[in-house]
Amino acid sequence: MTATLIDGTAIAKEIRSEVAEGVAEMKTRHGVVPGLAVVLVGDDPASAVYVRNKERAAGEIEMLAEVTKLPADTTQDELLRVLKKLNAADRIHGIIVQLPLPAHIDEPTVIEAIDQRKDVDGLHPANIGRLVAGRPRFVPATPAGIQQLLLRSGHDPEGKHVVVCGRSNIVGKPVSNLLMQRASGSNATVTVCHTRTRDMAGITRQADILIAAIGQPQFVKADMVKDGVVVVDVGINRIDAPERKRGYRLVGDVDFGPVSEKAAAITPVPGGVGPMTIAMLLSSTLKAARLAIHPELIGG
Repeated sequence: MTATLIDGTAIAKEIRSEVAEGVAEMKTRHGVVPGLAVVLVGDDPASAVYVRNKERAAGEIEMLAEVTKLPADTTQDELLRVLKKLNAADRIHGIIVQLPLPAHIDEPTVIEAIDQRKDVDGLHPANIGRLVAGRPRFVPATPAGIQQLLLRSGHDPEGKHVVVCGRSNIVGKPVSNLLMQRASGSNATVTVCHTRTRDMAGITRQADILIAAIGQPQFVKADMVKDGVVVVDVGINRIDAPERKRGYRLVGDVDFGPVSEKAAAITPVPGGVGPMTIAMLLSSTLKAARLAIHPELIGG
């Protein structure tokens, strides 16, 4: 068996086109341009690339994109003052703070300082609580993207055994909660594995759908999956590749070649989950703008 590739780039393009139509409609009907603010603290190269990608993607669909770059020695209080201004700005409907933050800044404090109605990353405790309760306002972008990848490639998780490798607040926990909900596009039986799980391979071999978000390059081997599994690889890791001009190559958390020989479908790295994350962030920003006009749609 050779797996079918789940093309995240193509599916993300489809979603961005849908969001662009929503942005245009909002301009026409309400005279409102959905606005996304991205705050970057420090000069981490990877974070800078992610921010540029988000800014460019927003601009391509004529959404307002406003980037605030702060030096690495910015104090926590200074960052909180920036967020307070963005919370109060009518032109801004969605706010994200690019993670990770410098070590001297307390990440949970910063996340909680974002107005929950503008928390398009879905990381505020209030939005996490709504997700767990089955009343989501904003779902973290990567889990939302995973769900759309599955649905739009014909792999509805309903009734399936989904095994999630990883328990991070950004991917593992929210995607587990999302896919177990009694709702369309969910209704899965979900098992979560992590670094302290005993006999992880014995559990992953039970998966109809395997989501790998454990943060270790090529961790999931072919003997850890059953024939016909659908694999979503969230990982993006650099490994040495002296033969390449840049000296490295990107791989996921799945040993792609051997696993793809057993899987029915699999996401590539790059070109799988990554493009979906930005597409879903734009979708959440459009939703935030709509809710600013009609807060009654989701309880304020």
